[in-house]
Amino acid sequence: MTEPATCRLRVRVQPNATRTEIVGWSGGALRVRTTAPPVDGKANRAAVDVLARSLDIPRTGVNVIRGHGSRDKVMEIVGIDEPELHRRLKIPVAPDTPAATAR
Repeated sequence: MTEPATCRLRVRVQPNATRTEIVGWSGGALRVRTTAPPVDGKANRAAVDVLARSLDIPRTGVNVIRGHGSRDKVMEIVGIDEPELHRRLKIPVAPDTPAATAR
C-alpha cells in the first residue's frame, strides 16, 4: 500500500486580525490572518480550518507539526503534493521563495 502524498508548509499566523484569510507568501512562509485569539489553540485551529477550506481537503489533512505556541509554524498537508498545493492556493510564489518543503 502506498502512502498518501504529503508536503510541509511554513506558515506565519497573525491572530486577532479583522478577517480570517490567506494573505500570500512572505519570506518563504504562507501568511494567514485569523480573527481567533492566540489562546488555547484557537488561532491554530482557525489557521488549519482556513487552509483546509482553501485546499479543498478535510480538516484532518492539515496538521501543525511544529510551532504550536508560535506565530511561525510548520504544517503538514496530507493528500496533496507541493505542485498541487500551489495550484489549489492560486497565490503566486516569488521565484526566490522556498515556500513548501520546510523540514
